[in-house]
Formats: sequence, C-alpha cells, structure tokens
Amino acid sequence: MPDKTNRQGLTVVITGTSSGIGKGTAQQLAEQGANVVLAARRTEVIEELANAYGPNVIAVTTDISKEEDIARLYETALSTFGGIDVWINNAGVGTYGSFTDTPLADLVRTVEINMLGTIYGTHYALRHFKEQKKGTLINIASFASQTPIPFGAVYTGTKAAVSGLSKGLYQEMNVDDFDDIHISVVDPWVTDTPWTKHAGNYSGHEILVGPADDPQKVIDAIIGLIDKPQEQVAIGIKGKGTAIAGNLMPGATGKSTVKALHEMLMDAPPAPSTSGSLHESRPEGTEVSGDLRERLERKKSAE
Repeated sequence: MPDKTNRQGLTVVITGTSSGIGKGTAQQLAEQGANVVLAARRTEVIEELANAYGPNVIAVTTDISKEEDIARLYETALSTFGGIDVWINNAGVGTYGSFTDTPLADLVRTVEINMLGTIYGTHYALRHFKEQKKGTLINIASFASQTPIPFGAVYTGTKAAVSGLSKGLYQEMNVDDFDDIHISVVDPWVTDTPWTKHAGNYSGHEILVGPADDPQKVIDAIIGLIDKPQEQVAIGIKGKGTAIAGNLMPGATGKSTVKALHEMLMDAPPAPSTSGSLHESRPEGTEVSGDLRERLERKKSAE
C-alpha cells in the first residue's frame, strides 16, 4: 500500500545523504512532502538528489568534521525554510582491522567524523530547538555501542560515545522540562549499505560480515521516531538480541563476537589496505543498498 503520510511544512536536516541510510531516509521524507536539507561531501550526488525532488529539497556540501560546514548547513536551513523541526546526525565512517595495524591518522579521522561531527550537529540543532522550545534530534549509533567489535575498537568507541551523548542529553531535556524536545539514538545491526566501500580497511581481507539487514529497516525506524520519539531504538532481532546479551552476559557475548568476527575475517578473500573515504570522498557507492547481502549469499553458496 502506498505511503500517504503528508509531512508538508516539516523541515528535516540529514547528514550523510549521498548513500545508504541517509539517502534512503531523505528520499522517503521528500516523497512525503517534507522540506529536506541534504548534507554530504559529494556535492554532485546530493545536488542530483535535490533536483529530482524540486524546491523543497536542497543540498549543502558538508564535511561534518568541520564546525564551519555545520554552521553553514544550519544557517542555510534556517534561511531557506525558516526553522528546523528534525535534525538527523547520520553521517559516519568506520575503520576495520587491527588497532595497531591501522594508521593513527585514520583512527583520529574516525573520531573526528563520528564523534566531533555528531557533537557539532547536535550543538547547533539543540540550541535552535531550545530557542523554539521544540524539535527532534536523532543520532545514529550502532549495535557496537552496546557490544564492542574487535578489529573495530575506535569505531566501537565513537559509537558508544554517540550513545552516551544522546542519553545524557535525553536526561538533560527532562531535567530542564523541555517536554517537546526529543533526543533519540538508533542502534542498527550490520546493514547492507555501501559502507564497505567507504570504510578504512586494514584487515588484509574483504569486509564480509553479517548477516546484514535491509537498510529499509533502519529508515523506517528513524522516520518512526519523528512520529513517536523514544530514547533508544535497537534495529532488528539480531541487533536487539546482541544488545540484551551484551548487557546480561558481556564476557560471553564479547568472546562469541570475537570468535565469529575472526572467522569471518580469515575466511574472506584477501584485499589491499585502504583508507576508504575517511580523508577524501570517493565516487563509488552512492545507492541506498550495497552488495553485502549478495556477497554473503555467494560465499554461503560456495561453501
């Protein structure tokens, strides 16, 4: 059944909209009539997306690790649409491989994008929401915020920080009686977006981990928080189960995760080291979905 939700007049800022979850969320909200402000480094991709939806969707080239870019994104949204109702901090990157085999510059860059970028966006959005006494902030973390990922320690650290930041602000809004300001954090499971093409990879093998969820699960959850905000949402059965197990049996869950990931790493085909799109954007990987599920299925069939 077609989605007949009408979001005319709602203004949403979304970072990381040149692919994956961010792009899919932007498309769905635009189709529902919302004013959507697209933010990403790949100008041509987001401008093409904006042109496809008309004047209610605009593109702002943004590197979220630079405060001046976030300030420009914020000011452009205000000057174009007069206000912001929802801000979604979605953009993020990963580094994959042994901590000591990964260049320090790549680890630092992961922190700059995932953590500092979220802080910058959150600060500008929340200041605006407090002025207008309403608004919804949605931060995208990961199941890794609840269950640490070996060979992705810095990624795990940044997503745990995003989760902690969001939960702290959720409580802060309650204490300050901002009843109409909502803070939510989303913890997706491994999701089949083009993230494997963009990640830094120093594992010596292809990134081939799963099973992977359909990105539409995450998109639906994010948009659902606009209508029914809540503090934290884990996506999918695997994500929810891992989070619960990680809280109840952290030692056992950590060991099983290490074992499973190590086996996947060793079984995957060899691949050269790469910094991915950490320092510079790359042209490939502009769709909502990636090829992770397909590659996992091919691997399974070959076994």
